This record gives sequence, structure tokens and C-alpha cells, in this order.
Amino acid sequence: MKIIVLFNLKPDADIAAYEEWAKSVDIPGVNALSSVDEFAVFKSAGLLGSDGAPSYEYVEIIDVNDMDAFGAQTSTEAFQKVAAAFGDFADNPEFILTGAL
Repeated sequence: MKIIVLFNLKPDADIAAYEEWAKSVDIPGVNALSSVDEFAVFKSAGLLGSDGAPSYEYVEIIDVNDMDAFGAQTSTEAFQKVAAAFGDFADNPEFILTGAL
């Protein structure tokens, strides 16, 4: 299962601080979970065929191989600190659960 996370940063969030935190803490931390095959964060660059701005500044894709294990691993005190830091940056993120057709 893939989890797609769409979000913007909070108005007072420091972009450089978020991106450094994502590269040094969030991405390696989530990728270290045995329940995750791959985790990546993307910064929106534009809309195909349009000069308009995307609705979301950032997109995360989490490729989860075991949802039960993922739930257990992300419930630990250490991981909850990572989640809290994400919450300090992200403004009302949407976590979309997906399944292949």
C-alpha cells in the first residue's frame, strides 16, 4: 500500500528549516522502518500545461509493505517525536491511503 501525503507548510514555517529537517531526520527515519520499502518527499514544481500554482507545496509517498507493522513502528515514543516535528511544519496534511488497481 502507498500512502500519499499532500501538504503545505504553515504560514510561519521556515522553508529551509523544514527541508533540512526532512532530508536529515524525516526521510532517513521513515526509510529505516522495516515496514517501509521506500519513502520520498517531493517539492511541487508546477502544473502540467498550466502557469497556475499547485494546490500543495509538498508530496510524500510512503510505500508500506506491512500496515500492521507500520502502525506499531510509528506508535513508538521515538517516532512520535518525528511526527510531532512534522506537525510543527505541515499545515493540515492529507494522508491518502491507496491500493493498486
